[in-house]
Amino acid sequence: MPFAAVLLALILALFSRTVQERLRRLLIALIAAPVLLTAFFCVAAAHYGALSLPLASAVLAFTTAPTLVVLVAGTGRKPGALTDLAAILLLWLPLEFGAGASLVPRPVQGVLHAIVYGVAILLGLVLFLVYRELPGMRYQLPRRLSDLANATLGLAICGAILIPLGLAIGFLNPPHHPPVTGPRLALRIAFIFFGTALPEEILFRALIQNWLAQRFGDTVRSVAGAALIFGVAHLDNGPQPLPNWRYMIVATIAGFIFGMVFRKSTSVIASALTHTGVNTVKYVWF
Repeated sequence: MPFAAVLLALILALFSRTVQERLRRLLIALIAAPVLLTAFFCVAAAHYGALSLPLASAVLAFTTAPTLVVLVAGTGRKPGALTDLAAILLLWLPLEFGAGASLVPRPVQGVLHAIVYGVAILLGLVLFLVYRELPGMRYQLPRRLSDLANATLGLAICGAILIPLGLAIGFLNPPHHPPVTGPRLALRIAFIFFGTALPEEILFRALIQNWLAQRFGDTVRSVAGAALIFGVAHLDNGPQPLPNWRYMIVATIAGFIFGMVFRKSTSVIASALTHTGVNTVKYVWF
């Protein structure tokens, strides 16, 4: 997936304060972002034989709407403004509900969904990290060794709670031998971190939980609110019948632990590491 790899490289580049500052001086980069990201998606769609005018128009509307909300509101709004929430929801909900999926041929829906998801995450970082300079996103490399300790403790707590709970409610299968080992397992872990854990932590912790914290205070209730949203977002995930209440319960508890790791750490990487560990344990043994 070379197109997803390019988006990932750009997302990771924004961990650099230098890159952030250089983009911040280029307001034109923000204004052009919807067009540039839509063009990138269109090149990818054409590569997979899926490009059409309705699809291109839908993606342009998807990237333009949150950008206009943030631009019209400007940078003077206090953190936690309703316009910030509106922009976050415009980035997230169309993906959550599969808007525009009917415009994409079924064989390439998975790969193009991954690409448009990367587009949404990158645009969210440009809007909130670069342009809005929203405090509390923790989108930086870890500044303390305690971040690793927080991630490790979070993983241990998740294991102690979620394994027995998941087995009891039928969410987890009985333990089994690892499906892969060695280099293939290392590759799978990297895919989980970069393809699932980090993007979801940017959305649910750096954006949604952070918005709740800015709006209502950085309290356990804000962490719990974001965790509940995270859980509800998993209702439409298999393999159990939908709505998947088992997954919601497990994801809500996991989301609360991820949120506490995020809250106590200097970097979103800490909660992404815990998230990666949880998903890896499920993949390898359950």
